[in-house]
Amino acid sequence: MMLEEKVVEDVRRALDEDLGSGDISAELIEEPSLACALVVTREPAVLCGVSWFEEVFRQLPGEVKVEWRHQDGDRLEADVQVCMLSGPARALLTGERTALNFLQTLSGTATLAARYVSALEQSHTVLLDTRKTIPGLRRAQKYAVRCGGGQNHRMGLYDEILIKENHILACGGISQAIARARDIHGPRVPVEVEVEGLDELAEALSGGADKVLLDNFGQDLMVQAVILRDQRRPEVRLEVSGGVGLSDIREIAKTGVDYVSVGALTKDLQAVDLSMRFYSGWDTVP
Repeated sequence: MMLEEKVVEDVRRALDEDLGSGDISAELIEEPSLACALVVTREPAVLCGVSWFEEVFRQLPGEVKVEWRHQDGDRLEADVQVCMLSGPARALLTGERTALNFLQTLSGTATLAARYVSALEQSHTVLLDTRKTIPGLRRAQKYAVRCGGGQNHRMGLYDEILIKENHILACGGISQAIARARDIHGPRVPVEVEVEGLDELAEALSGGADKVLLDNFGQDLMVQAVILRDQRRPEVRLEVSGGVGLSDIREIAKTGVDYVSVGALTKDLQAVDLSMRFYSGWDTVP
């Protein structure tokens, strides 16, 4: 599914959840009433979620006009005006929370990703996300990671093979699991193997893995893994995962690994503080 189609689906589902049989609070406002509103960020952030925000008001009755001061990927300071809206007051009130939920959540993901990317500056190590996403918002959050400067790991279980401990046990070994993957899918599907030590890394390299995930390796062991990879198959990419935080990611990058994947980007996020306030008109913007 294309991202544009997923935006429409995400918003439809969110509005169904919020609206139910209708917004009975918005009924307090006379239907012809028009209003203007301003969205402001209360803290530094990387903006993300413009398309979802706009789609909320596109799916509600009446024509709401949104004028953006900033776009996805922009770095914002605190108290910055993000966008201005004008249109039916009922639509603005009904869509406010759903629209802000998307903008706050996705900006939170992008902002956290940007912090990790900043910590990786002056290294060749690339930040990756994981499948530890909010259910139903995977494409949205992975888009947000890209807005923050990171890159995406596999989107789901269908676009890359990741051979983990239980796959290895079920197949009878690392070499057997890789061979089985090649027999079924050939070279067209990338094969990554998760390993827990240098012996398993050596087997994954000799077995023909495209990428190897170093699970919970200490930094000294990471250095040894890079040396072993460089000696045997330097084209294989090495990824580190497992409890990686902002405090240690820079030191991990110094070991020479190619990727660091961080589940916290999409799992442990904190929404950005945004607010939407009505005002009297375009000529009196606060």
